[in-house]
Amino acid sequence: METIIGSETEVADLVKDSNAQHFVADVIETSKETPVIVDFWAPWCGPCKELGPQIERAVAARAGKIKLVKINVDENQEIAAQFQIQSIPAVYAFKEGRPVDGFVGALPESQIQAFVDRVAGETGPSPIDSAIEQASAMMEAGEFEQASAVYEQILAHDPTNPAAIGGTIRCQIEAGDLTNARAQLDAVDPDLLQNASITGAKAALELAEEPLTPGSVQDLTALRNKLDKAANDHQTRYDLACALWANAQRESAIDELLEIIQRDRTWNDEAARKQLLKYFDAMGPTDPLMIAARGRLSSLLFA
Repeated sequence: METIIGSETEVADLVKDSNAQHFVADVIETSKETPVIVDFWAPWCGPCKELGPQIERAVAARAGKIKLVKINVDENQEIAAQFQIQSIPAVYAFKEGRPVDGFVGALPESQIQAFVDRVAGETGPSPIDSAIEQASAMMEAGEFEQASAVYEQILAHDPTNPAAIGGTIRCQIEAGDLTNARAQLDAVDPDLLQNASITGAKAALELAEEPLTPGSVQDLTALRNKLDKAANDHQTRYDLACALWANAQRESAIDELLEIIQRDRTWNDEAARKQLLKYFDAMGPTDPLMIAARGRLSSLLFA
């Protein structure tokens, strides 16, 4: 009897509702010790009512190896906006304080079980997963041509693999081949467009395609001098951030956008926050700089 009662208490502790105030503690900090799945849902969402209990059962069956946090998007719209939740149900997995996996929409229960197993670390990576990890490491090392070759091999076996499609587009962007990157993105199955790998590649391509003010990349000093004379000139600070990003100075670009948000978060219909979210998408959910910047943004938005 002690085991049964203990299990009931344990299950109750593994699944909880959270909100903006407790998100950092319930998800970010907790995931540093135990993987956390976050289920973004709403009471009016039919698929959410089906998916939620399936995830809860899967989490409970792992006996404490993983936890589930549920976020009602109607009551926590700022968190939903921060994670750019455009449709629900949306599910993210967090480990070591950062998002590492996820999906949008209802899935068959067998796929939910596989997802939870993967997050809980109960299954080894497949050959394709290992190849994706290898290609990602190549990209981090700046070996884009080699990474592209690996992604091509993955797509030969799995033509709809979102990570390989997104990785290929990113490699084309790095090679300056925006035309083929755009063609590849436009050919993506609409059902895959909400996948994090695809949305990240899309954001990176849109940023690469953004027109800059003539000479803005070279005129960083001029923009800074102008800003020194008028610290609340948010347009100049925004232009500086875009120029810094185009000049591969990502951290400085993020700093300038966060400064605008701190001074006037509603400026120009929240242009700074929206541009920052584009940067986050382009950087990807595992980028250490993105993780730190998202934490700073959360501190500003939820203060």
